[in-house]
Amino acid sequence: IQEGNLVGVAAGMCLTGKIPYIHTFAPFVTRRAYDTTFVSGAYAKLNIRLTGSDPGVTAAYNGGTHMAFEDVGIMRNIPDITIIDITDGTMLRDAILQSAETYGMFYFRFARGRTAAAVYEDGHRFVFGKANVLSEGEDVSIIACGIMVEKALEAASVLKEKGISARVVDIYTIKPIDRQCILRCAAETGAVVTAENHSVINGLGNAVAAVLATESPCPLGIVGVQDKFGEVGDEDYLIERFRLRTEDIVSCALHTIAKKNKKVQDL
Repeated sequence: IQEGNLVGVAAGMCLTGKIPYIHTFAPFVTRRAYDTTFVSGAYAKLNIRLTGSDPGVTAAYNGGTHMAFEDVGIMRNIPDITIIDITDGTMLRDAILQSAETYGMFYFRFARGRTAAAVYEDGHRFVFGKANVLSEGEDVSIIACGIMVEKALEAASVLKEKGISARVVDIYTIKPIDRQCILRCAAETGAVVTAENHSVINGLGNAVAAVLATESPCPLGIVGVQDKFGEVGDEDYLIERFRLRTEDIVSCALHTIAKKNKKVQDL
């Protein structure tokens, strides 16, 4: 098991002028190789791209040892790193190619061998650090990343049938996060829900919460894995097991809107 050595070799390649892209399972490139990444890569200000496949429930039958619910939380601690949670194949292609032209440390997380829903049209260009508003809404903002973007769009459709207007935002860059987009969502909808294929501890929800708490407090709901280890199972089972379903986002949105309405009534 040589993930630390993998990062060390990448650091050496950087020093010869190359731009290395290294890949392994998400828990191994984050948990196992963290100190080498921090010191030999980031602290040395080198130009390395780390790619971690099958994060969260997409690890499926690889089981709990390979099921990274904490990889974003680990990597967020590294100064100046860019963390991208890939939404679909169009984003993967564009983000990987763009990163070759942008100096610094990157961590990409994406599913391997999984047929993801096409959220973006071929040729779409992405801007690191900027979120995409996929649908407008007035009652609640659903801010999602990775495989949860598709479910956020589904949740918005369900909510529409209930007479609720939900904005859907793909915040694929988790660090640096698009603070202005988050603040605009809070100001314009008054309620925010986040959805991530990751632990609720130190992931997207916590990143959004930090922005709201310090700059624009509003009701916030977080859909994610509740401080659990992974387990063996197919993706559909795991999505239900860890409450990452479309209906979980809908329920969280309704609860968060209720808190917003109660806050207004109390005023």
